[in-house]
Amino acid sequence: MAEPLLRLESLSKSFGQVTVAKDLALSLDPGEALGIVGPNGAGKTSLFAMISGDLRPDAGTVWLDGRDVTGVPPHARTRAGIGRTYQVPRPFTHLSVFENVLVCAHQGAGLHGKQAWSQAMDVLERTGLADLANTAAGRLTLLQRKRLEVARALGTGPRLLLLDEVAGGLTEPEVAELVEVIRRLHAEGLGIVWIEHVVHALVKTVARMICLAGGDVVADGEPVAVLADAKVRELYLGAGPETGLTDEEGS
Repeated sequence: MAEPLLRLESLSKSFGQVTVAKDLALSLDPGEALGIVGPNGAGKTSLFAMISGDLRPDAGTVWLDGRDVTGVPPHARTRAGIGRTYQVPRPFTHLSVFENVLVCAHQGAGLHGKQAWSQAMDVLERTGLADLANTAAGRLTLLQRKRLEVARALGTGPRLLLLDEVAGGLTEPEVAELVEVIRRLHAEGLGIVWIEHVVHALVKTVARMICLAGGDVVADGEPVAVLADAKVRELYLGAGPETGLTDEEGS
């Protein structure tokens, strides 16, 4: 059996009385796309921070390709193949779109000269930003900034891409555009973990979904089945997350 791309073992983290991870176990196979849903405060973004190295767990282990990276700093995890986005895009607004991705190819992937230039241009093509290569990042629309956030993460050359609510704030047509970009990246064999409140975007993209609550996994499986789970529905106070599914489709 192939080694999981990502494996979390007995991961725990608390801030005072608030628990964001409680003996959490999770694995992701190479090339798998996993969606994560859960109420606010469930520990979703903290989980990403522990995977990327921005936050050290109180206990437990983070494994990447069978290697224990729990004590490895963020920049080294990036070089090892973990790329991530943030809920609020963080471009260098004074640099062009191309320069933003070039910086990530150089600093994140450790590429230089023509290799870095080639990787940056390839990423812009894959994310639909090539026509905006010379545009200052500060002049982009929200959708374009979201695409650039994905492109910057891709510029580091990841095998595991962590997407943190990249569809938030977008219109339905814009969400559809972004979903197509992410589906193409997944088709290329990239491992993806995607936190998202616009849940119907996940349903169109991932084959597996988990629901986090109180720092623990309360449901894990095929997306429609997870969204129909009684515990998941209760966590969303009976209204259900924004799935775009009817009760009949979700049952």
